[in-house]
Amino acid sequence: MIRNRLKELRRVKAGTLHPNPKNWRTHPARQREVLRGLLAEIGYADALLARELADGALELIDGHLRAEISPDEDVPVLVLDLSPAEADKLLALHDPLAAMAETDYQALTNLVAQVETENAAIQRTLDRLAASSGAASDALDRSAGVEIPALYQVVVQCDDEAGQRSLYERLKSEGYACRLLNL
Repeated sequence: MIRNRLKELRRVKAGTLHPNPKNWRTHPARQREVLRGLLAEIGYADALLARELADGALELIDGHLRAEISPDEDVPVLVLDLSPAEADKLLALHDPLAAMAETDYQALTNLVAQVETENAAIQRTLDRLAASSGAASDALDRSAGVEIPALYQVVVQCDDEAGQRSLYERLKSEGYACRLLNL
């Protein structure tokens, strides 16, 4: 039987939530812009995750950017019944687990074609999704029946072009096969 670790759903002023000192996620400007646009157009449609500390305060596990962007808003928070070790495990695996999902490029292309927005940051993201899903779908069509060798890659997000160039040059000098991408 799978345990239910949800204690309750609370509406909490975001600014009172304690950021997790072990949070390993960073949030670039582009992500912040898209989230602000989505919150403006839709609002909160997902709860932040937190655990209750001994003093009654809530420590975030997921939702740091949402809390940071809207500190004066009452936000939905799922309060979880987790030990510190369990909270660390969830903090480490929550986002990577979601990232393991694979893409149905045709479904994504169809969905993106139907989404409308007035927000420029959201539109740029939708345009990127459309371009990437179309290119990936085309590549899959072209490769039908063709054996593609496995590639083991790492994508590193840099703060700016200068940082990207510096990392690229360092890795090339160490003998790695590299290429520059802008997504």
